[in-house]
Amino acid sequence: MARFTDCIEPEHAEMIGRQSVFFVSTAAADGRINLSPKGYDCFRVLGPNRVAYLDLGGSGNETHAHLVADGRITVMMCNFAQPALILRLYGTGKPVMPSDPEFAELAAHFEILPGTRQIFDIAVDSVQTSCGWGVPVMSVDHERQTLVKYHAQADPVAWEAKMAARDRSIDGLPVRPATQYIGGA
Repeated sequence: MARFTDCIEPEHAEMIGRQSVFFVSTAAADGRINLSPKGYDCFRVLGPNRVAYLDLGGSGNETHAHLVADGRITVMMCNFAQPALILRLYGTGKPVMPSDPEFAELAAHFEILPGTRQIFDIAVDSVQTSCGWGVPVMSVDHERQTLVKYHAQADPVAWEAKMAARDRSIDGLPVRPATQYIGGA
Protein backbone atom coordinates (compact mmCIF):
# COMPACT_ATOMS: atom_id res chain seq x y z
CA MET A 1 0.00 0.00 0.00
CA ALA A 2 1.27 3.46 -0.89
CA ARG A 3 2.23 5.81 1.91
CA PHE A 4 2.76 9.56 1.51
CA THR A 5 4.77 11.86 3.76
CA ASP A 6 5.61 15.52 3.37
CA CYS A 7 9.35 15.04 3.94
CA ILE A 8 12.19 12.56 3.67
CA GLU A 9 12.19 10.54 6.87
CA PRO A 10 15.37 8.93 8.28
CA GLU A 11 14.45 5.47 6.93
CA HIS A 12 13.90 7.03 3.47
CA ALA A 13 17.32 8.68 3.59
CA GLU A 14 18.90 5.36 4.61
CA MET A 15 17.26 3.53 1.69
CA ILE A 16 18.27 6.30 -0.73
CA GLY A 17 21.88 6.07 0.44
CA ARG A 18 22.05 2.38 -0.51
CA GLN A 19 20.87 2.83 -4.11
CA SER A 20 23.17 2.51 -7.12
CA VAL A 21 20.63 3.71 -9.68
CA PHE A 22 17.73 6.15 -9.70
CA PHE A 23 15.29 7.44 -12.29
CA VAL A 24 14.38 11.06 -13.02
CA SER A 25 11.19 12.13 -14.77
CA THR A 26 10.32 15.62 -15.98
CA ALA A 27 7.94 17.21 -18.47
CA ALA A 28 7.05 20.57 -19.95
CA ALA A 29 3.68 21.69 -21.30
CA ASP A 30 4.61 20.60 -24.82
CA GLY A 31 6.88 17.82 -25.98
CA ARG A 32 7.96 14.51 -24.59
CA ILE A 33 7.93 13.29 -21.03
CA ASN A 34 11.56 12.59 -20.18
CA LEU A 35 12.57 9.60 -18.06
CA SER A 36 16.29 9.11 -17.44
CA PRO A 37 18.22 6.47 -15.49
CA LYS A 38 21.15 7.77 -13.44
CA GLY A 39 24.10 5.97 -11.91
CA TYR A 40 27.38 6.70 -10.15
CA ASP A 41 27.49 7.98 -6.59
CA CYS A 42 25.81 11.26 -7.53
CA PHE A 43 22.65 11.62 -5.41
CA ARG A 44 22.53 13.35 -2.03
CA VAL A 45 19.88 13.99 0.60
CA LEU A 46 20.62 17.52 1.82
CA GLY A 47 17.73 17.79 4.27
CA PRO A 48 14.21 16.56 4.95
CA ASN A 49 12.90 18.51 1.94
CA ARG A 50 15.97 18.93 -0.23
CA VAL A 51 18.00 16.63 -2.45
CA ALA A 52 20.49 17.18 -5.25
CA TYR A 53 22.19 15.17 -7.92
CA LEU A 54 25.28 15.65 -10.03
CA ASP A 55 24.62 15.57 -13.78
CA LEU A 56 27.19 14.59 -16.39
CA GLY A 57 27.03 15.66 -20.03
CA GLY A 58 25.26 13.08 -22.14
CA SER A 59 23.11 12.75 -25.22
CA GLY A 60 20.58 15.44 -24.30
CA ASN A 61 19.64 17.89 -21.61
CA GLU A 62 15.87 17.47 -21.31
CA THR A 63 15.85 17.59 -17.51
CA HIS A 64 17.43 21.05 -17.60
CA ALA A 65 14.99 22.30 -20.24
CA HIS A 66 11.95 20.91 -18.46
CA LEU A 67 12.94 22.30 -15.08
CA VAL A 68 13.47 25.77 -16.54
CA ALA A 69 10.13 25.57 -18.39
CA ASP A 70 8.02 23.86 -15.73
CA GLY A 71 10.01 23.00 -12.60
CA ARG A 72 8.28 19.72 -11.78
CA ILE A 73 10.41 16.63 -11.17
CA THR A 74 9.91 13.12 -9.86
CA VAL A 75 12.80 10.96 -8.69
CA MET A 76 12.18 7.22 -8.27
CA MET A 77 14.36 4.70 -6.50
CA CYS A 78 13.78 0.95 -6.44
CA ASN A 79 15.28 -1.15 -3.69
CA PHE A 80 16.44 -4.10 -5.78
CA ALA A 81 17.61 -5.81 -2.59
CA GLN A 82 15.41 -6.74 0.36
CA PRO A 83 13.04 -5.47 1.56
CA ALA A 84 11.14 -4.67 -1.62
CA LEU A 85 10.42 -0.93 -1.74
CA ILE A 86 9.77 1.81 -4.28
CA LEU A 87 10.37 5.41 -3.22
CA ARG A 88 9.32 8.49 -5.18
CA LEU A 89 10.30 12.06 -4.43
CA TYR A 90 7.98 14.70 -5.90
CA GLY A 91 9.04 18.30 -6.07
CA THR A 92 10.47 21.17 -8.05
CA GLY A 93 14.01 21.53 -9.21
CA LYS A 94 16.45 23.86 -10.84
CA PRO A 95 19.73 23.40 -12.68
CA VAL A 96 22.76 24.93 -11.00
CA MET A 97 25.63 25.49 -13.42
CA PRO A 98 29.35 25.57 -12.49
CA SER A 99 29.30 29.33 -13.17
CA ASP A 100 26.41 29.94 -10.71
CA PRO A 101 27.26 31.29 -7.23
CA GLU A 102 25.48 28.43 -5.43
CA PHE A 103 27.39 25.73 -7.33
CA ALA A 104 30.30 25.63 -4.85
CA GLU A 105 27.95 25.00 -1.90
CA LEU A 106 26.25 22.12 -3.71
CA ALA A 107 29.48 20.74 -5.19
CA ALA A 108 30.93 20.34 -1.68
CA HIS A 109 28.53 17.38 -1.21
CA PHE A 110 29.94 15.42 -4.17
CA GLU A 111 33.07 14.03 -5.69
CA ILE A 112 33.01 16.11 -8.85
CA LEU A 113 33.35 13.78 -11.84
CA PRO A 114 34.82 14.59 -15.25
CA GLY A 115 32.07 15.92 -17.50
CA THR A 116 30.02 17.42 -14.68
CA ARG A 117 27.57 19.64 -16.50
CA GLN A 118 25.39 20.85 -13.63
CA ILE A 119 23.87 19.92 -10.30
CA PHE A 120 20.10 19.67 -9.99
CA ASP A 121 18.83 21.17 -6.73
CA ILE A 122 15.42 19.74 -5.81
CA ALA A 123 12.89 20.96 -3.26
CA VAL A 124 10.91 17.89 -2.16
CA ASP A 125 7.27 18.47 -1.24
CA SER A 126 6.02 14.89 -1.13
CA VAL A 127 7.49 11.42 -0.64
CA GLN A 128 5.69 8.24 -1.62
CA THR A 129 6.66 4.70 -0.75
CA SER A 130 5.04 1.57 -2.15
CA CYS A 131 5.65 -2.15 -1.88
CA GLY A 132 7.87 -2.87 -4.88
CA TRP A 133 6.86 -6.53 -4.88
CA GLY A 134 6.81 -6.57 -8.69
CA VAL A 135 10.46 -5.47 -8.94
CA PRO A 136 13.10 -8.21 -9.20
CA VAL A 137 15.86 -8.77 -6.67
CA MET A 138 19.11 -7.77 -8.39
CA SER A 139 22.66 -6.92 -7.42
CA VAL A 140 25.07 -4.44 -8.94
CA ASP A 141 28.14 -5.93 -10.57
CA HIS A 142 30.00 -2.64 -11.12
CA GLU A 143 29.61 0.90 -12.44
CA ARG A 144 30.21 1.53 -16.12
CA GLN A 145 33.15 3.92 -16.39
CA THR A 146 32.62 4.75 -20.07
CA LEU A 147 30.99 8.17 -19.58
CA VAL A 148 33.54 9.36 -17.02
CA LYS A 149 36.44 8.11 -19.18
CA TYR A 150 34.97 9.82 -22.23
CA HIS A 151 34.79 13.17 -20.44
CA ALA A 152 38.19 12.77 -18.74
CA GLN A 153 39.86 12.28 -22.13
CA ALA A 154 38.02 15.12 -23.88
CA ASP A 155 39.82 18.12 -25.30
CA PRO A 156 38.63 21.02 -23.09
CA VAL A 157 38.25 23.50 -25.96
CA ALA A 158 36.32 21.03 -28.13
CA TRP A 159 34.15 19.95 -25.16
CA GLU A 160 33.22 23.54 -24.31
CA ALA A 161 32.40 24.29 -27.97
CA LYS A 162 30.25 21.18 -28.25
CA MET A 163 28.35 21.98 -25.05
CA ALA A 164 27.94 25.67 -25.98
CA ALA A 165 26.24 24.60 -29.22
CA ARG A 166 23.66 22.62 -27.23
CA ASP A 167 21.34 25.50 -26.44
CA ARG A 168 18.12 23.60 -27.22
CA SER A 169 16.61 20.40 -25.89
CA ILE A 170 15.48 17.51 -28.08
CA ASP A 171 12.03 19.16 -28.20
CA GLY A 172 13.49 22.59 -28.99
CA LEU A 173 13.15 24.08 -25.51
CA PRO A 174 15.88 26.53 -24.46
CA VAL A 175 18.78 25.19 -22.41
CA ARG A 176 21.51 27.15 -20.68
CA PRO A 177 24.49 25.21 -22.00
CA ALA A 178 27.40 24.07 -19.90
CA THR A 179 30.44 26.01 -21.03
CA GLN A 180 32.94 25.18 -18.32
CA TYR A 181 34.92 21.98 -18.85
CA ILE A 182 35.39 19.88 -15.73
CA GLY A 183 37.77 17.18 -16.82
CA GLY A 184 40.18 14.60 -15.56
CA ALA A 185 42.74 14.99 -12.83
